[in-house]
Amino acid sequence: MVRSDARENRERVLAVAREAFAEDDETSMNQIAQRAGVGAGTLYRNFPTREALVLAVYQNEVERIVSSVPGLLAEKSPLEALRHWTTDLVEAMRKKHGLGEALSPSAHKEITEQTYGPVITAITELFDAGKQDGTIRMDADAGDFLQLTGALWRAASGTEDRSPRMLALILDGLRADSQK
Repeated sequence: MVRSDARENRERVLAVAREAFAEDDETSMNQIAQRAGVGAGTLYRNFPTREALVLAVYQNEVERIVSSVPGLLAEKSPLEALRHWTTDLVEAMRKKHGLGEALSPSAHKEITEQTYGPVITAITELFDAGKQDGTIRMDADAGDFLQLTGALWRAASGTEDRSPRMLALILDGLRADSQK
């Protein structure tokens, strides 16, 4: 069993790393340890390499996004919950891409394999709610939707963020009344 102080240190390091990488993806491990108020030994015991830390930050973010689905569905209609959820997912994808230089090809593959199933499950839960209330078309497929979201994070590069418009088009295509 992990001691509560060790768990708190790990969570603090992840929170600090998430912020630090968002500001500058070149932030060093020592800078993160310093900002988190832990020693280098504590940092490296939890995350033996920078890549391990980057992967943990991304995994933690995906877990947060995936676990938000029930709360979103309790507060919003299925299509609005999907819009909000997808915006969070796309932001996480952008961050992962921005950290790409810190990850080896095998690490990219590993994190994709680890997160694919939970993300598909979350999309399916959102789709099922919309299919049940009649707002999302019955042939909507979670895998297709996830593939389309890949274009959304790319649409934010450059001077104009086109992703909100593109997401609106994707969601319009999911509406049950668009099915002919």
